[in-house]
Amino acid sequence: MLVELLNKREKLVVGLMSGTSLDGIDAAIVRIAGAGIGSKAELVAFSALPYEDELRERLKAVCTPDESSTPEVCGLNFYLGHRFAAAVRQAVREAGLRLEDIDLIASHGQTVWHIPVADADDKYLVRSTLQIGDISVIAKETGIVTVGDFRTADMAVGGQGAPLAPYADFLLLRDETRGRIAQNVGGIGNCAAIPAAGRPKQTIAFDTGPGNMIIDQAVYELSGGTQSYDEGGRWAAQGKVRDDLLAELLAHPYFALPPVKTTGREMFGKTFASGWMAKAQAAGAAAADIVATATAFTAHSIADSYRQFVFPHMEIHDVIVSGGGARNGTLMRMLAELLPAQRVIASDEFGLSGDAKEAIAFALLGNNFVHGIPNNLPSATGASMATVMGKLALP
Repeated sequence: MLVELLNKREKLVVGLMSGTSLDGIDAAIVRIAGAGIGSKAELVAFSALPYEDELRERLKAVCTPDESSTPEVCGLNFYLGHRFAAAVRQAVREAGLRLEDIDLIASHGQTVWHIPVADADDKYLVRSTLQIGDISVIAKETGIVTVGDFRTADMAVGGQGAPLAPYADFLLLRDETRGRIAQNVGGIGNCAAIPAAGRPKQTIAFDTGPGNMIIDQAVYELSGGTQSYDEGGRWAAQGKVRDDLLAELLAHPYFALPPVKTTGREMFGKTFASGWMAKAQAAGAAAADIVATATAFTAHSIADSYRQFVFPHMEIHDVIVSGGGARNGTLMRMLAELLPAQRVIASDEFGLSGDAKEAIAFALLGNNFVHGIPNNLPSATGASMATVMGKLALP
């Protein structure tokens, strides 16, 4: 089975991504020729399987220590395996294909906790990460070889296990004459800065901080649970940014940390967002002002991180934005205003599906795994060496 897979000149790979925004599972069917730096990827089809509100709230809870439990993590690990398998079946069906046409599945899983730096006060809380959505369940239900659990191998060689998408960003967006930043705005924002004609080791990549995470939580709470995100940024557009509240957010110590750095719901999740909102409401901020300020927080944290950690090292011409944030018109306008010397453009306008980009990235990482080719980017994760990330589950 694996020998046959290795010998194929082209493969159809389903990349699966469920990010920190907890909005659902993205499934990209990708035709990949070759492997490694010479890989060529073509998006064949894309499908999204949304999470219902109850599941989204259960996942938020399992990412919040005071609300989680061991049985909850155990059950959701397998439950999400079933949902990932369903996402594959849906994507294949919508593309007019059969499961037998798919050569490989590559699943990121759902991150529920991430410890990029060991806890100095607890020797048992070493650097570690946990993604759920069991890959054996996916493989057995679909009958397709499945690769997953990518982050742990990078951490085993000294990396932070994230961000992983910059490897694919380098393959897909590198240009000989233009310096580019690939900025994903999912639940968390992450960037990969690639100099013109750059080499992999010259890429600067890190998590910029919250992307949609705080905006989404604010919208959910302020709407009484009737909305899960600010569609098009329309609510934020009705409000006024409170500079005092924004300054407090930007004073968070994470933003002063130099790369390599990663973050997630353990730092900027429900507890952080709800606590900040309570302060904002106590300070008299209207609902629209809270959403506008949370949106400005994302924009400023991104632009400020470039000024601190990217612009001193390379000239950047283009900022190519993907993820749900690229559809937030208010956020995109704020970014463009903060970055007047760069072209800020949604990746869809650039010809790369912003919704599918991270799922495409994991398809490429899974393809490299099968060929035994390193698929991390040490300059992004801080790993001591390039290594092959992933674990294998056979059908």
